[in-house]
Amino acid sequence: MIHPTALIHPRAQIGPDCEIGPYCVIGEHVELGAGCRLHAHVVVDGHTRLGRQNVIYPFASIGLQTQDLKWKGGVTRTEIGDHNTIRECVTIHSATGDGEATVIGSHNNILASSHLGHNVVIGNHVIISMAGVAGHVVVEDYALVGGMSGVHQFCRIGKMAIVGGCSRIPQDVAPFMLVEGNPPETRMINKIGLERNGVPAETQAALKQAHKILFREGLTTSNALARIEQELPPLPEVQYLVRFVRASERGIIK
Repeated sequence: MIHPTALIHPRAQIGPDCEIGPYCVIGEHVELGAGCRLHAHVVVDGHTRLGRQNVIYPFASIGLQTQDLKWKGGVTRTEIGDHNTIRECVTIHSATGDGEATVIGSHNNILASSHLGHNVVIGNHVIISMAGVAGHVVVEDYALVGGMSGVHQFCRIGKMAIVGGCSRIPQDVAPFMLVEGNPPETRMINKIGLERNGVPAETQAALKQAHKILFREGLTTSNALARIEQELPPLPEVQYLVRFVRASERGIIK
């Protein structure tokens, strides 16, 4: 299932049952897992490995050299898991430093014209909707980044968080929260996302109370976290929120 106009390097590794459409270009060090489908005009280059059953739409560009001006050469990698959908005109760049990697997990939906910069780490079941994600950003599982948003380098988007459309993200987004705006603000818990992912009502209530303490009562971050630990039940999601905020290097969006 390889179109005769596709250009595939003889040393590229193409798994069984792959479909490669017209005018695709596959580089020497590329590995495609079983059942990947590339629509027309897809470019995959660099030291890039894709897992199984990924679907890539026209004019996507994956694994090419970083745009980072610190690039000094060497071998960098792009690692992509299984069952991802990568839509039209998406760009995913390789890492900057020798031996480093850009890493995308599995079951993600990267919508048209999104950009994932060098050294990003994207978890699983993530949706990125026509957004710009700068280098060294971490997006955790089940997070959603809304259309036309921009995420500053070295920021983290926490698990099950949602970033509203057209938002500017210069700091970390706390897990389970909804952040929106320019300048951005943590508005509430991501109630719809929590419900869709089966988070129990008891946990949602505790996260709602944690949101109030952390973002609405004017406390310092350290005092807010201490109150959360003292007053709220030690549910896994609450503990994860506290650990995430404590580990933040850029600070969290309030």
